[in-house]
Parts: sequence; structure tokens; C-alpha cells
Amino acid sequence: MELSRREFLKLSGAGASGMAVLGLMKPEIGRAGALPAEIPLHKKVGETTTICCYCGCGCGFITASENGILVNLEGDPDHPINEGGACAKGGAQFQLSAHNPRRLRKVGYRAPGASEWEEKSWDWAIDEIAKRIKNTRDSNWVEKDKDGYTVNRTEGIASLGGAALDNEECYLLAKLMRALGLVYIEHQARI
Repeated sequence: MELSRREFLKLSGAGASGMAVLGLMKPEIGRAGALPAEIPLHKKVGETTTICCYCGCGCGFITASENGILVNLEGDPDHPINEGGACAKGGAQFQLSAHNPRRLRKVGYRAPGASEWEEKSWDWAIDEIAKRIKNTRDSNWVEKDKDGYTVNRTEGIASLGGAALDNEECYLLAKLMRALGLVYIEHQARI
């Protein structure tokens, strides 16, 4: 049977209209065949998507949380980069959760030559880090280079930024490092 384009469109329209009318005339579904309005779950879990914090690839993950506590982490199959896969580090992101029972919650310090760890306060740790940065900076300060030019820098400290930092954090980190006189400033994504 030969159909012109116009006849084909007429028949297609009539067929679609007939299917729509038949679709509106559904028989009543009995109680046994009725679908529940919502499928009951054992737990109420909220899912959100996120990006891996380790390298610069930007793999996608789905996190599931219950009452603000991370209960599951898996690769996002709809993400164009990793398509649901995860490397060893990305798959272990669950360990970063604040509710990980093995995560350290206090500052551990082991003095030089000691074999035991001791707990210290955060105030002590921050003051100690600042003191050590200042001592290292001062003991390795270079005011003039070999040609007599003023350089005002320290060569005893280096900074390596991570791919999890956003542009604003990288900017602030670079400003701080340059203010301290560092010249060895690098970023993980460039190495």
C-alpha cells in the first residue's frame, strides 16, 4: 500500500488520538492491584551528590545521610567523569566522615625521641605550629642573593596546595605563603 506523506500524517494523528482516548478509559484498579502512593522505606535517607576531594579529576559521588550522619558513599553512575567508578582513595572518602569511630578527634603529639603519644589541646597545637614556622623562617631567611640583590625570602619552607581547595582558598594560601617569604609554592594539580 502506497501512502503519501499527507496520508501518513493523517493516519498517525488519528492513531495517536485513538490511543489517547483509550488511555483515558482505564478500568478501575482493584485493591490488590493498587500501587501505594509512596513506597515505605525502613529508614528515611537523604541523598545528595558531591565531588571527590582528593585529586583534580572531579569524580562524582552520591552520599546518603540519616539525621545528618553519613551512612553510605558510592560513585555517581550519572557523573560524566567517573560514571560510578571510584579509585581506592575516592572509595575511602567515607573515612573522612566526622562520625567515623576511628577518626582522630584530639591532637596527638609525640616529642622528639619519645615512644609514646600524648594528647594536647588545639590551642597548644596552633601555637606550636606558629612557633615552628617562625623559627624555621627566621633561621633560613635570605636577605640578599649571591649578586647582592635584595630578595627577602625563606628557602626552608615549601607549600603544596591540594586539588580540594577552591579558587578563593588557593588565593588566600598563596597570599599567606608569599607574605611569609616563601618562594617554593606549588599546587598538586600542576605536578
